[in-house]
Amino acid sequence: MLVYNFLNKFVALETRNLELVTFIEHKVIIMKIAILGYGKMGKVIEGLALAAGHEIVLKVNTADQWETAQLAVADVAIEFSRPEAVFQNLLRCFEAGVPVVSGTTGWLDQFDEAKRQCQEKKAGFFYASNFSIGVNLFFAVNRYLAQLMNPQTQYNPSMTEIHHTQKLDAPSGTAITLAQGILANLDRKTNWINQATDQNDTLGIVSERIDQVPGTHHIIYQSPEDRLELKHTAHTREGFAKGALLAAEWMIDKQGYYDMKDLLGL
Repeated sequence: MLVYNFLNKFVALETRNLELVTFIEHKVIIMKIAILGYGKMGKVIEGLALAAGHEIVLKVNTADQWETAQLAVADVAIEFSRPEAVFQNLLRCFEAGVPVVSGTTGWLDQFDEAKRQCQEKKAGFFYASNFSIGVNLFFAVNRYLAQLMNPQTQYNPSMTEIHHTQKLDAPSGTAITLAQGILANLDRKTNWINQATDQNDTLGIVSERIDQVPGTHHIIYQSPEDRLELKHTAHTREGFAKGALLAAEWMIDKQGYYDMKDLLGL
């Protein structure tokens, strides 16, 4: 019965993905995009956006001086800056009435206030710790696996995440999202810590930083008898950039808060 239910869920996911592909292939929207954060991700997004026929009307680095009024010509903003800059960038977009798609991590202590400000300003805000389509399917598999593992108390989960040496936060936003999915569905784990641990109620997340690694996330369920592993490996940043552009197109003229579950129907 568990296998049958599992297959049914992923047949449904596959159907939604086919619908998403149809949307991508047949509904072409030319966007005027503001890029807030012109680092490695910003440059990849710019390249893909221009290749698709979109127009970049504003691009700013974290240290640049710029005015909210400069957003007026944009249909949407894509925000990949730094943790200390993201909140003010979001407020500027809300004030300008420009929907914003953000993928900056390491600032989530201000996340609830950003959502409140979005609602108050009747603005549009889309946030994801990871915009890769594959990673977001990985999130769904992770949540479902944790449900299956809940009664199987002989299995102890742990996680390792690996990123490039320039990544500023640890654990990664993706690892935190994965941890939240496990904690929400596995009763025996109530919190996470950014190190290996033997504590029964704590999920250990080990962070490694290796040059030129876009991102790898590895979840292990260990029992005395066997070991079950779930892993996602990113090869380039383009998967993240494509997801961000898809979210930007989807956010045109929208108000409210959304995430990848809304976009993909997960």
